[in-house]
Amino acid sequence: MCGKDAVQKYRPFCSGRCADLDLGKWLTGEYAIPADDAESMEEAAEESARQEQKPN
Repeated sequence: MCGKDAVQKYRPFCSGRCADLDLGKWLTGEYAIPADDAESMEEAAEESARQEQKPN
């Protein structure tokens, strides 16, 4: 996060503060795992809707 060397206790971070800042970024959506293109996402949503309509 800050560029300082990692400390074993907080690895891969230098401090608890940097670890907390990183976690906060994940929780607020500042970090995100890249998604597929919009068309693939739409196809996945349609497939999910079809699965929900099928009887168990």
